Amino acid sequence: MEQMIEFLLNFSGPLPYVLVFTILLACGLGLPIPEDITLFAAGLLSFYGKANVYSMIVVSMLGVLIGDSIIFLLGAKYGRVLTQKRFFRKILTPERLIYVKEKLRKQGNKVIFAARFMPGLRAPVYFSAGTLHLPYRVFIFYDGLASAISVPAIVYSVYYFGEDLEKVVGTIKKVEHGIFIVIATLILLLFLKWKLKKRKKNQSL
Repeated sequence: MEQMIEFLLNFSGPLPYVLVFTILLACGLGLPIPEDITLFAAGLLSFYGKANVYSMIVVSMLGVLIGDSIIFLLGAKYGRVLTQKRFFRKILTPERLIYVKEKLRKQGNKVIFAARFMPGLRAPVYFSAGTLHLPYRVFIFYDGLASAISVPAIVYSVYYFGEDLEKVVGTIKKVEHGIFIVIATLILLLFLKWKLKKRKKNQSL
């Protein structure tokens, strides 16, 4: 992270925006750099006066959503072909894709929203949603809703509390964990409700 920030701080003008956008886009396509680190860097660039924080939030949102959309559309159009390619199988293992598809079938659109807060599952969830031919408007709605929470929260928090970065990191982690716990609890409750309905239906037959 420190090396990335030092690298980005060497640039000014439109370049910080272009670089953050490009890195986020590449993250969505499997670049082995955590997306959250890039958002941290975007916040620090704003803190050090290299970028306007509000413009950086917009650029970051675009980078995240376009990257997510590309992997969704790849799944929708070339899903079966790509899963057989050696390079792609390393990024999205068959076991992970099977697990995600099962989750999507059982819990539907909520998984798209939750994936934004689970870095290891983002790409497999979005790709699988494409292969299952989820309508794009549904995908972008839930992904956009989650991004509208996570992206501004990270970028603006780092910008606002830039002098005390350790506290920012701790706070963001707590918030993300809290959101994940709430989502997981809701999914569990909905699953139990569905199970009870199914059991009652079977008993009435």
